[in-house]
Amino acid sequence: MRIFATLSSPVRLNLLVLFSAGLLFWSALAAMLPTLPLYVEETGANSITIGIVMGSFAIGLLSSRSWLAYLADYRGRKLVMVIGMVAVAIAPVLYLLTESVPLLIGIRAFHGLSIAAFALAYSALVIDLSPPQQRGELIGYMSLVNPVGMALGPAVGGFLHEWAGYLPAFLVASGLGFLGLVFTLRVQEPRLPDQMTVTAVAKPRPHFWRLLVTSPIRIPATVLLLIGLAFGTLSTFVPLFVQEAGVALNVGLFYTAAAIASFAIRLLVGRASDQRGRGLFITVSLILYTLSMAVLWIATSAPAFLLAAIFEGAGAGILIPMMAALMADRSHPNERGRNFSLCMAGFDLGIAIAGPIFGAIAIQTGYRTTFGLCAGLAFLGLLVFLTLSSKDLPHSLRFALGRGRDIYAVERLGFNS
Repeated sequence: MRIFATLSSPVRLNLLVLFSAGLLFWSALAAMLPTLPLYVEETGANSITIGIVMGSFAIGLLSSRSWLAYLADYRGRKLVMVIGMVAVAIAPVLYLLTESVPLLIGIRAFHGLSIAAFALAYSALVIDLSPPQQRGELIGYMSLVNPVGMALGPAVGGFLHEWAGYLPAFLVASGLGFLGLVFTLRVQEPRLPDQMTVTAVAKPRPHFWRLLVTSPIRIPATVLLLIGLAFGTLSTFVPLFVQEAGVALNVGLFYTAAAIASFAIRLLVGRASDQRGRGLFITVSLILYTLSMAVLWIATSAPAFLLAAIFEGAGAGILIPMMAALMADRSHPNERGRNFSLCMAGFDLGIAIAGPIFGAIAIQTGYRTTFGLCAGLAFLGLLVFLTLSSKDLPHSLRFALGRGRDIYAVERLGFNS
């Protein structure tokens, strides 16, 4: 963590406040993971309905991407972080007020706005504060809020649910969000030298979604779509799969194991990616995701489920930070929010459609088959990245294996060429 010694004291303090806000955000969000599918199931919902409710999280993500990216780039990152934190604080209370499936779908979509806002603005602000040659390292350290929060949140939520029911579990999730709002309001945002003022831009650019087909964004978004399908299936159906398999495992431990693996791997890969490029580590992450889904496919014991969690956590711990760094490499400062948002839209869409699609499959074949299919999707994502991540097959293979630079980068960062 020597990078922090090179930063000024005000910047270090600002990063600490920002880190605290991020930790509370992810803890609040993750506290709902082991309990919400069970809460929806108690309303009498079947697998398809549970999938629709859980997958509607991504409706909020997708529908808010364009205007949140505009706000982040032209009105500031802090405003968008506040929006996200307010949403994550309010949503758990709203769940408690109804057992109506249509209302739960709407609340879940509103909940999705939280991650669209906060994760986007948090990543963009970290990038703003990062020296370009150490961008991957600082992103790696600051992204630790995700695995730590994903470890604490499910453990707390799962324990409170088993001990006292849904009410305290949901209220604590809300309280974490409101505490995070206090820290978010104290974050100091630097002004970028080339950031446009709001008066210079009348409306969000109409070609926002058209940029998805451009070469720097298309393949990362496609890969994240395939992984989003796997992740959406995992986050929706693991609690129910554990029950179906008759395995004696507190499902909160699954998410905790994934978070610990994600934490450990992020300490290693950020700095290394500044030296070897992002491609190699994205490839490794896709291999780990494939292994995770394959192990879930055959899992019949608690150790097997935890092994799958470790593979998934390690894969996630590499993939999202590396995609953030990759989009930063490929963007000018006032494009970072937009480009990262577009790239993550693939992930959002995967999450949105995973629940209904794989819920329908689960009714016919059981949850085990769904994870076998997800292993195939993750492997397809690996093949797409290996062969299409650059302008042609030779360049793609070199970039994906860490033997060539990213030809779409707007800054020459000194990777292997």
